[in-house]
Amino acid sequence: MSNRDWVYLLSLLIPFVAYDLALKGYLVVSWPKDLGLAESLKLMRSDLLFSLGYALFWIGLFAAARKGLLRLIVVGLFHAVTIFTALISTVAYQYFMVTGSTLDSNFMLFSLSSPQGLGDVMASEVSPGIMALIFLVLAYALLGPWLLTRVLDRGRSPDVHTRFPETPWLHLAGVGLVVFALFSLSLLPGGSGGIARPGKSFSLDAFVNVATTAAEAADNESFSGVADVPPADARLVPADGSEQRRNVVLVHLESTRAQSVTPYNEDLETTPFLNELAKESLLAERAYAVVPHTTNAMGASNCGIDPPLNPWQTSSLGDRVLSPCMAGLLAEQGYDTAWFTSSTSTFEIERLPELVKNLGYEEFYPVETMDTEGFEQANYFGYEDDVMLEPSRKWLEEHKDEPFLVSYETITPHHQYLAPKQSYGREEFDENDQVNRYQNSVRYQDFFLKNLFEQYKELGLYEDTVFVLYGDHGQGFGEHGRFQHDNTIYEEGIKIPLLVHDPRRFEDGARITAPVSQLDILPTVADLLGYEIEGGAYKGSSLLDLLPEDRTIMSSCWSESGCLASIKGTEKYVYHFDDAPDEFFDLSEDPLEKRNLAAAHPEEVEARRAELLEWRARVNAMYGSR
Repeated sequence: MSNRDWVYLLSLLIPFVAYDLALKGYLVVSWPKDLGLAESLKLMRSDLLFSLGYALFWIGLFAAARKGLLRLIVVGLFHAVTIFTALISTVAYQYFMVTGSTLDSNFMLFSLSSPQGLGDVMASEVSPGIMALIFLVLAYALLGPWLLTRVLDRGRSPDVHTRFPETPWLHLAGVGLVVFALFSLSLLPGGSGGIARPGKSFSLDAFVNVATTAAEAADNESFSGVADVPPADARLVPADGSEQRRNVVLVHLESTRAQSVTPYNEDLETTPFLNELAKESLLAERAYAVVPHTTNAMGASNCGIDPPLNPWQTSSLGDRVLSPCMAGLLAEQGYDTAWFTSSTSTFEIERLPELVKNLGYEEFYPVETMDTEGFEQANYFGYEDDVMLEPSRKWLEEHKDEPFLVSYETITPHHQYLAPKQSYGREEFDENDQVNRYQNSVRYQDFFLKNLFEQYKELGLYEDTVFVLYGDHGQGFGEHGRFQHDNTIYEEGIKIPLLVHDPRRFEDGARITAPVSQLDILPTVADLLGYEIEGGAYKGSSLLDLLPEDRTIMSSCWSESGCLASIKGTEKYVYHFDDAPDEFFDLSEDPLEKRNLAAAHPEEVEARRAELLEWRARVNAMYGSR
């Protein structure tokens, strides 16, 4: 190659390599716990090997394609691929900084299916500095090498174009073998994972991790296994004449973790109304989300069957739901049904209008149908929850003469935790600003609950209504390295508030100490109303039954192969696939999940792993291929 070729190549390759390594290096050195030099270098190994292989790859192509159309194609690809790879590294860096999770191809592709929603999320977290950095990277990658070579051309004598002898094809083949070896070695993770260690996916170069997860997804287009059989023909029948045609209200508490509400954490006075309500309610002390994602929680709580365990199948709930859900079952008994939400209905990923219809609700009222004047925006998804009160009042006044099922989906505690303050002010709960805004958002939600119950009392509906309040999932704030909910399988991510308030029962309060899940909500409502379920069996159990303390509850991360967990009694097992070692906790002694006891329970760990993987295969097969 000529000297000019070398200048052109290196003027882009050197900044690219430096940029990629700098992003990864910052993540490594900013890890909350000291990793040490050896561990840090292992975490950088894939990035170093990939960068070296990437540089040699383009040097070989430039040497092979010396002129003409082929050289133009190589130059165009050089810029396009380098820009794309740099963007992947940038997005992966920011995604990890915000969520604590590594970026994979499944999340990228699924997010791109909703450009508007993705843009709203990105706008909430991408600072002007990051946008300026991306612009500079793009501008330099497009024009930098050309400008540098032009400058050098002007300042040097014509011999700058002197060419070296032709490169033998044998030499190029050798370079190709070295490139192949470097790329292959970059696929080997350098991390070990664990409570205090980054996972193996973190140790891979960002582009390598996205590419490998794409390849894995291509190999798993369909899901094999014996599928669970949903109760497709289930129906409600009165139990021995004990049918009670009472109203039912479900309150879906967005992003509300158990440890952030007062009934589950007496030291945190975020929800005084909920705390008083719990004293006259049936409260599940250990309730869990099946999948810590909103859409999946809607399916589990309303339909009584395991929801999809990954994003691709979650989207299918907008096409069909596999079992009769609570709204449809009650509609057959003459109930009117409606769904209110303070969130937008236009976030394409969730397909909320289609989902609500498939859940069996006859009427749907998203925030677009409400008057938002005078209300604060709660986050990029919607407005403060009090915006639902007036539409709710109007609907109830029109339908109060017949039994009804109404669901209220709150949105205020969702990321980015703007914590509306005009109506009820704010308090100081935590020194961390993000956590404090979240706790204030949960506090705001408590005011909405108080206002909602007052509305039912004012309309004379309270005594004839059964209220079920449940969290859809929790939220991580770095307790185990995650700052999100979708892939937080620890207690802060999946342990949720769940209580049943019936003005005719539980006057002195009642508690359930056995582990329960969102799957138990449908059978509980049917039991409270005096119905039996015929034509099929739902997986959950009524909370009015005597539940065994050693009951097993299964949960899954939302990412396709992120993590699984089973809770049996007070013992919890977490499986991270190949990304990190298995974890086993005794929640009675270690509620914060700090001490991994997996090494002391090898047989139990193996049995629990097999049980979880079998459950995952059955659920995936039930929902079918992508």
